[in-house]
Amino acid sequence: MMVLITYDVNTEDSGGRARLRKVSKLCVNYGQRVQNSVFECSLEPAQFIEVKEKLRKIINMDKDSLRFYLLGKNWQNRVELLGKNETYDPDKDVLLF
Repeated sequence: MMVLITYDVNTEDSGGRARLRKVSKLCVNYGQRVQNSVFECSLEPAQFIEVKEKLRKIINMDKDSLRFYLLGKNWQNRVELLGKNETYDPDKDVLLF
């Protein structure tokens, strides 16, 4: 299933900046960054539970937020793109930066 993971980590202190790096690094392991704090992830249900739990352990529940948008298997019909962006299929392609 396609899951869009978005996050907002408070970076007012060094602890927040460290959390931001950890969240980003973890998300890279599960999907493709499509914007600064947005990842498209093609996950099995068990992987979704796993990544959600790992992220929950990183963030500060009082200062940070995570959002998970479950787009399902037919996600291509639910996503529209305007403007500059590299086209890829997260179920087949891996973009390396």
